[in-house]
Amino acid sequence: MTYTYKTNGSCSTEIKFDKDENGIITNISFTNGCPGNLRAISKILNGKSAEEIHALLAGNLCDRRSTSCADQLAQAVISV
Repeated sequence: MTYTYKTNGSCSTEIKFDKDENGIITNISFTNGCPGNLRAISKILNGKSAEEIHALLAGNLCDRRSTSCADQLAQAVISV
């Protein structure tokens, strides 16, 4: 199933991804943010479980912000 997550506090404004019945995440795409970095993150994480992604990225902050695009992805995959 395809999900759309509206981010909060990051340069990216939206994250889309597919999550299957086993919690595997594929087809991650970000709207806005740093295109090269976010495409790389998407490629690296494609096929990993929501739990793996959350464990790797949760709490990853961007400068003085309380979140980051990666942290928002970690929240997104667990919240749906």
